[in-house]
Amino acid sequence: MILLTGFEPFGEDTVNPSWLAVQRAAELLASEGIAVEAVELPCVFGESATVLMDAIMGLKPEIIVCTGLAGGRAGISLERVAINCDDARIPDNKGQRPIDVEVIAGGPAAYFSSLPIKTALRNLQIAGIRSEVSQSAGTYVCNHLFYALMHSLASKPGVRGGFVHLPYLPSQLRAGSETPSMPLEAMAEGIAIVARTALDTTADVKFAAGAIS
Repeated sequence: MILLTGFEPFGEDTVNPSWLAVQRAAELLASEGIAVEAVELPCVFGESATVLMDAIMGLKPEIIVCTGLAGGRAGISLERVAINCDDARIPDNKGQRPIDVEVIAGGPAAYFSSLPIKTALRNLQIAGIRSEVSQSAGTYVCNHLFYALMHSLASKPGVRGGFVHLPYLPSQLRAGSETPSMPLEAMAEGIAIVARTALDTTADVKFAAGAIS
């Protein structure tokens, strides 16, 4: 069983590509006979993690791929690390704005994704989908969820998970904007590739995909 999650819209956006893309990705995977569920999460500190944990408890997935919007990025970002820090530049959808607060009090400083992100990157590149390994999931609700997920999976051997950031949809941009975007179908196929790769890969490959700054 694969669990895919996306977020509801937040801030000034009226749609969130992550939820639209995971719904489509779930359709693609289901058409291949893969057991998959897609769940929409609230863009709210705390509550997002609670809904995710409930879904994990009910569905008992082997693979969890959480997704969110990172407007301005040019492609699919495979997040490497979640940090134990909430530091919100803008309020969440319930008006919360934690600043320099731990996601899990007393938890480790960080967790690494347990998805095979390098193999997934290679497969995305083969498919011609713009992609990268990202070294920061930010400090907003996306990172909050990513950290809570990995903290939970630390006590669930055999279950793997991680986080993927997506760019804007073309329809979210004003005419003439130079901000990067990606069609929905490409995002959905990208998420499906990440999920398929996780099912098929136990040991990640090694090649350079880091950052200088």
